Amino acid sequence: MNYRRVIPCLDTKNGRLVKGVNFVNLRDVGDPAENAAAYSEAGADELVFLDITATLEGRKTFIDAVKRTVERTTIPLTVGGGISSCQGIEELLALGVSKVSMNTAAVRNPNLVREAATRFGSDKITVAIDTAKNPKLPSGFEVMVKGGTTGTGIDAVEWARKVEGLGAGAILPTSMDTDGKQTGYDIPMTRAIADAVSLPVIASGGAGALEHLYEAIDQGHADAVLVASIAHFGTFSIQQMKDYLASRGVPVRR
Repeated sequence: MNYRRVIPCLDTKNGRLVKGVNFVNLRDVGDPAENAAAYSEAGADELVFLDITATLEGRKTFIDAVKRTVERTTIPLTVGGGISSCQGIEELLALGVSKVSMNTAAVRNPNLVREAATRFGSDKITVAIDTAKNPKLPSGFEVMVKGGTTGTGIDAVEWARKVEGLGAGAILPTSMDTDGKQTGYDIPMTRAIADAVSLPVIASGGAGALEHLYEAIDQGHADAVLVASIAHFGTFSIQQMKDYLASRGVPVRR
């Protein structure tokens, strides 16, 4: 059975769990390890831990926060933010992290994706693609780097195809235009990327209602949905999300 996954996202800054809108106006919403433990217990399929200011601050991921989070979970954990070398990936995998996610480093040095996939296996390597609308590009979506602050001029769909060829195992596209707004995922962008590659695509950025999760899978052709605000602020439980998806005919792991 090809289950569709519900994946809470733990955005962190200085080792604390935060949530913002369009990657700014961040609010402290707790301890990532405690939240990870609760989501793990509640039936989440996986977790994504993103150190969202690591690249901007020119540093590596906060290892201590990752270590505490790994120790509290029983489900796969993907970690991203500040990853720029195979050595950094090796350190995280040694802690018990299941996968790593890279974004800015992959754009700066695409060969890092190939090198990491060859060394650790494609299933360990997720490429995150932060996007913003840009009508001048063929797909209408531009790749953004440095925590979504800097445009690259690279077409997001073309980049997704390229990282698939380099050996990435999954793609995590986040819309800068919808992130944190709770108005729904960017369905055209998600679908454009999902239809261009054969890799699993994780919809991200903007979930505010149960219907949005279904739309990302049904219309956006996503294999998984990343959730943050609606989970962190208690709008819906993981169980409610999965029950809703199941009621709409989406196969979920119960």
